[in-house]
Amino acid sequence: MNILVTGGLGFIGSHTVIELIKSNHQVVIVDNLINSKVEVLDKINEICGVRPEFYQMDVTNESAVEEIFKTHSFDGLIHFAGLKAVGESVEKPIAYYYNNLVSTMVLSKLCLKYSVNRFVFSSSATVYGDQTSPLKEDFELKTTTNPYGETKAMSERILKDIAFANKDFAVTLLRYFNPVGAHSSGLIGEDPNGIPNNLMPFITKVAKGQLPVLSVFGDDYDTIDGTGVRDYIHVVDLAEGHVKALEHLNEGVHIYNLGTGQGTSVLELVHAFIQENKVDVPYKIVSRRPGDLATCYADANKAKAELKWSAKRGIEEMVRDAWNFELKQI
Repeated sequence: MNILVTGGLGFIGSHTVIELIKSNHQVVIVDNLINSKVEVLDKINEICGVRPEFYQMDVTNESAVEEIFKTHSFDGLIHFAGLKAVGESVEKPIAYYYNNLVSTMVLSKLCLKYSVNRFVFSSSATVYGDQTSPLKEDFELKTTTNPYGETKAMSERILKDIAFANKDFAVTLLRYFNPVGAHSSGLIGEDPNGIPNNLMPFITKVAKGQLPVLSVFGDDYDTIDGTGVRDYIHVVDLAEGHVKALEHLNEGVHIYNLGTGQGTSVLELVHAFIQENKVDVPYKIVSRRPGDLATCYADANKAKAELKWSAKRGIEEMVRDAWNFELKQI
């Protein structure tokens, strides 16, 4: 298939592009490079021997994006592009609502206009709010504690309504848990601009000495060691899940959790990183962050049953690949 990937040079997008190419799909990437780097295109070429066509633009720009739809005949679209920092979304709600909702509406509108009937959306476990884990796809959407989460829930509703009104339009909503790790080559991985918002790149920067200490937000939760428990999934497993979702997509709306179904605490992840990579990661316990949950992990059985997909890579491989990527950065 010929697939348009928005945000295809970002952390999850770039790994998914590689898995799509490995599965003999043709890929066109559009990315505005706000939180990604154009050099990733060279790395994709180095890994796959294929250099996807790339357009640098913002997918909220309907007239510009339409030119791509006019130039190419797409069989499907995977929509990653979006602002994604929870804390920043609280500070800049207008930017998050505009960027994340308008991009979804522009892309779905153009898909309908140009008969692109497969739409895979990058959603998030944040749409479950503070419900009890394991989280299942048939749980109701809860009003979340931040604008980022709201944009994911609202985008899901928009796409569901479009699919209901247009019977040929097939949508899969993929609710991610906590992607970590990197490609085994070490050529691509999580490389955020500025101070990292996610745990793993923060750990690697501290281990490398680029940041002084890791802050662990709270050690008094009702968990195995008092720190927050999350469902960490290797980014390559996540990418493979997108390929399966795209290839299995038929009419209607389909929702899948992409997680391992297992919870790992912050300190368990930190200690696994230290042990596996034989490096020190200084950390300090600080007060909880507002809105953080004690425990959040997936029920991943639906994806296993319907997509024949499940996460194969464990915590050791996640921390090893993340460190391998970090060591290759100048």
